[in-house]
Amino acid sequence: MAEFLGLGLTHYPLLAGTDEHMAGLLRWTLTDPGIPTELKDPASWPERMRREWGEDSGTAAAATHRAELVEHLARCRAELDAFRPDLVVVWGDDQYENFREEVVPPFCVLAYDDLEVPAFEVMNERGSPNAWGLPDDFEITLHGDAATARRLTNTLIGTGFDMAYSYRKRAGAHFPHAILNTQLFLDYDAAGSEFPYPLLPITVNCYGQHAIARKGGLARFADIADEQLDPVGPSPSRCLDLGAAVARAFADSDLRVALVASSSWSHAFLTDKLWHLRPDTPADERLYEAFLAGDVDTWRGVSGAEIVDAGQHEMLNWFCLLGAVHEFGLPRDWSTFVTTDVFNSNKCFAVFKAPAEVGVGTAGRDVS
Repeated sequence: MAEFLGLGLTHYPLLAGTDEHMAGLLRWTLTDPGIPTELKDPASWPERMRREWGEDSGTAAAATHRAELVEHLARCRAELDAFRPDLVVVWGDDQYENFREEVVPPFCVLAYDDLEVPAFEVMNERGSPNAWGLPDDFEITLHGDAATARRLTNTLIGTGFDMAYSYRKRAGAHFPHAILNTQLFLDYDAAGSEFPYPLLPITVNCYGQHAIARKGGLARFADIADEQLDPVGPSPSRCLDLGAAVARAFADSDLRVALVASSSWSHAFLTDKLWHLRPDTPADERLYEAFLAGDVDTWRGVSGAEIVDAGQHEMLNWFCLLGAVHEFGLPRDWSTFVTTDVFNSNKCFAVFKAPAEVGVGTAGRDVS
């Protein structure tokens, strides 16, 4: 029988840059002429946001935020090493990277073998030096397992879950940073270059109606007014079902499989109702409280429209993870929730593992 470990983590791109650039998305947002001037005045912001922004536009607070994220990533990596996986399945969004106007699959298994991938393309485009001081063209090897990816796809289709698959990255496209940054951040000290485990990526069309309309990224309010929305992405409940189906597909194998959700939660630049200034923390906290309670029904009851309203698009990756660990009753051993108003997104970290290995975890906001 297979053995499973569940991990949840962030792939926050600006963590790969320097502290001076970590609040870059908010700085860019503040130049949007479509946002009312009074809302861009720090005097109107919540106290936490003003404190993070400080006198240096977030640079000092960035060091603290980085240290907290790196600490939690290290905990996830330690759990991964202790588990010794044969395979790391990663649910991550494709943000107008491999999939564009030609085709946008709701879900897609990337059946790739080893691939050399530039580590810092996103940072280079943002004009930020990378946090490691490495050359801009630095590459890392993403180890893959195409044969297992093919078998997984075959099993999913055979059991009624129609699944797209890809054998080759689109020429000239960025590799999905949700997958790349999973390796980069789980191997933070070595900038992703010493990560030994094969990845089996499953992309999720988290951006749905904004996948092409906003090219998976930032938008000005002047452009949003006339945007032509795309078809919606997969529903949260369907993502739960996918996670469960993937877990079942491996159940009878002898593999040790790590199941990973790669994304932050609510994103400021996706939260239109808050003028892209900060994430929807109350919406995140509602789901986090249900998460702590093991309340899958609350998560299943979330609609796609609610996800979009809260800027929680990328949380669909976490719905996949929750469906997988719930399928076999894998308990939450530890989790923590990191809130921020200035650094674009709230971040959650979590570990799910079998009680026989470590003992049942204790519920709580931050079980350390």
